[in-house]
Amino acid sequence: MTISFHDEYNKYTYTGRLADSGWMELIRRKASPQGKTAADIGCGGGIYSVALAELGVSSVVGIDFSEAMLQGAAEHCAAYGQIRLAQGTADRTGLPDDSVELVLERALIHHIAAEELPDVFREAQRILRPGGLLIVQDRTPEDCLLPGSREHLRGYWFEKYPRLRRLEAGRRHDAAAIRKALEASGFSIVEQTQLWEVRKSYASYSDYREELLSRKGRSILHELSDAELQDLADAIAADSGYEMNEPALERDRWTIFFAQAR
Repeated sequence: MTISFHDEYNKYTYTGRLADSGWMELIRRKASPQGKTAADIGCGGGIYSVALAELGVSSVVGIDFSEAMLQGAAEHCAAYGQIRLAQGTADRTGLPDDSVELVLERALIHHIAAEELPDVFREAQRILRPGGLLIVQDRTPEDCLLPGSREHLRGYWFEKYPRLRRLEAGRRHDAAAIRKALEASGFSIVEQTQLWEVRKSYASYSDYREELLSRKGRSILHELSDAELQDLADAIAADSGYEMNEPALERDRWTIFFAQAR
């Protein structure tokens, strides 16, 4: 079953998690967000808008094109007066020129066609003040297709179902293409780094399995039937050696670019 990003089903898809502490520390060290104005482009359920608020930004506007996602984000962000939300797209945010000092584009660009990346980055350039910082975080094909292990459960997805491997590789941009698009849009790349980020910790593998079976929505797993999802969950347990009552950790490797605006 294919579900539109605008579907009501997705309203709470990304509102039930907190940003990883390793991510928080990296952004604190590399972006110095305290007191800055920020935009979270492709904010989804608002997890990282909240994270930026927790890191001390003076204000953050979360932009997403999905009305359903923004409804969920509004509830998730309700306790944070420095967060506002608006509907827009990555290449047409609706924000004024030179209006923010920090732009976050996390898990966004794999939804963007390669030929459209410069348009997205030029929009970030437009809304950033001179010298402002753009943070682009996504998984490259090399990140996604690492072998499956207890430290990288997602890797088992692609080993079990090679068609997902092809789909995943096809929708991801490699690091060289991202760098080229950033530089073509006028950014100076300050740093490129990788981060193993905890997506979620589970009290037991059984809890991970239950969550995995429900993970449709915006996930690549919507390509699988319910029976295939069940087979995948069982295969991960067998291949990783997890016992059903054993605590489990879901981690992913990300590539992160810090780029400075003109």
